[in-house]
Amino acid sequence: MKEFELKYGCNPNQKPAKIFMADGSELPLKVLSGRPGYINFLDALNSWQLVKELSEATGLPAAASFKHVSPTSAAVGLPLSDRLKKACFVDDVKNLEASPLACAYARARGTDRLCSFGDWAALSEVCDAKTARLLKREVSDGVIAPGYTEEALAILKTKKQGAYNVVEIDPAYVPDPIEHKQVYGVTFEQGRNNFKIDEALLQNIVTKNKTLPPHAVRDLIISLITLKYTQSNSVCFAADGQAIGVGAGQQSRVHCTRLAGGKADTWFLRQADEVLSLPFLPKLGRPERDNAVDSYINQNEEDILADGVWQRYFTKRPEPFTKEKQEAYLKTVSEVSLGSDAFFPFSDNILRAFKSGVKYVAEPGGSIRDDDVIACCDAHDMVMAFTGMRLFHH
Repeated sequence: MKEFELKYGCNPNQKPAKIFMADGSELPLKVLSGRPGYINFLDALNSWQLVKELSEATGLPAAASFKHVSPTSAAVGLPLSDRLKKACFVDDVKNLEASPLACAYARARGTDRLCSFGDWAALSEVCDAKTARLLKREVSDGVIAPGYTEEALAILKTKKQGAYNVVEIDPAYVPDPIEHKQVYGVTFEQGRNNFKIDEALLQNIVTKNKTLPPHAVRDLIISLITLKYTQSNSVCFAADGQAIGVGAGQQSRVHCTRLAGGKADTWFLRQADEVLSLPFLPKLGRPERDNAVDSYINQNEEDILADGVWQRYFTKRPEPFTKEKQEAYLKTVSEVSLGSDAFFPFSDNILRAFKSGVKYVAEPGGSIRDDDVIACCDAHDMVMAFTGMRLFHH
């Protein structure tokens, strides 16, 4: 297949639209089901790069959940605790650990279920049946992987009455080292960002505390690789083998940190007893449960505990999850890692990160206020590495 015609571009009025190789060669992918659109392919190709690189860096299967060309989360295939399974809505899946790839997607999809609604999924390994069954029951636009078992493909082809987008990519494909992009008729050219992110990037520890345990190295690598494919400015919190809060596309660095920190807090709070014991109505769908959990924790648009409201979600009215209870729970959180795609210009980012249990930080360094940022880390016994490498993505 040398080109693939799309229904339209980013918006329905943007026609014609297609994908093709500029040199006339074959596309490095096949559409096995459905008809992916312009944004679908942007998500697919960006997310594939992320999981491919993450798997190579960690030696573990990797998965990502993408929306609008940024990851809601990325994760590696570590087993899930019983508490985490329940928080991710996969506690009903028998023998989940038999598929590390399924564990990776359960984590990635389960991190920020509100943002992952209608996601594009990426898998670093051949999709197996257990992972396909997880995908089938979620509201999702499509998936990209280097292959699919016969059973997995059969499962996915039944989703959306056969219209679910399934893309297979050639894992051996290597893109040209020079890439091009057009904006307003002007062509931009640059070298691809082939910078390798691994443990060697974390050697320059600039804080007094220089103890960087293996789990923190893994999580910082996950954070930095996630940032490499996130719309900038961006900050990423990571813990236990997954990105738990991504703050993408903000003009202010501290707004990135606040956004990502808020998502990380919600991820932790979803594992609290108050949330795990919510008495949902038996017929309440997964997306409605996601919205209910978010409303219960964050108390945003709807007072979910008000009379006439809670009856739509629960068999009985839950006890309020007060701010005091939430703050007490979050004080038990620790060992969180944080990556930033550019330097922190002020120590306010560190103060916000500390509130969400951050112990380990990786950022490029190079600010005129580096000393202030390092001093703030030292005051909170945090470990910070300067990577010397900016990771902007646009």
